[in-house]
Amino acid sequence: DHEFNALALEREEKEYKIADYLLCPSDFVCQSFLDRGYPEHKLLRHQYGFDESRFEPGNQNSKSNNGLVVLYAGVGEPRKGLHHALTAWIGSGAHERGKFLICGNILPDYFSKLKPLINHPSVHVLGERKDLPGLMQHADVLVLSSIEEGSALVTYEARGSGCVLLVSEASGAICKHMIDSLIHPVGDVDRLRRHFALLDRNRALLAALRSASLAERESLTWSAAGIRLKQSYEDALSCAYSSK
Repeated sequence: DHEFNALALEREEKEYKIADYLLCPSDFVCQSFLDRGYPEHKLLRHQYGFDESRFEPGNQNSKSNNGLVVLYAGVGEPRKGLHHALTAWIGSGAHERGKFLICGNILPDYFSKLKPLINHPSVHVLGERKDLPGLMQHADVLVLSSIEEGSALVTYEARGSGCVLLVSEASGAICKHMIDSLIHPVGDVDRLRRHFALLDRNRALLAALRSASLAERESLTWSAAGIRLKQSYEDALSCAYSSK
């Protein structure tokens, strides 16, 4: 998926240039266009969401004396930064009594590179699963140390399920550091290691982050996403009319 394709890139750049506006699902995406000289007025923010009938909060706070349960959900590939997450986990000390669950298929070559980390007894490779809502209800944390991302749907679903986000700045997640999540710079394994250790020993902070995250749950549903998208279209129309 990430192999360089000159023709595809040329077509995409032409599409970006002829479009009146570009819908961006995260601040990270917006910044990627600003860094390449696109005018700010051309960028409209929208968001994705989660299905509240499938993803509901679990009882994570009831097991505060147990080890930290960390969930990674997605395709196992370098762009998602799973290698960073596993390295940080094993170096954090949280692995001594906690569990790191990997939900999703891992690319074969990548799996070979990860094998020394995956073989750690605290790491459990679950493969592709259809019970993601249930897994999220029993996990304390969703980790996604992406190197680049649009706006990962799994971060919305995790917040809807009561998982605290441990994510990179490039994950595209809608969250606020030390308010409802912990956010680390891209590739900063040491920072993520400290975040794992912090939540493992400070369950009061984990509970506070979870409570703050769930307080914003209704603003992250697909219904809320539809309202925001409608507003983006209205903003675009308003700008178009005012320029005539």
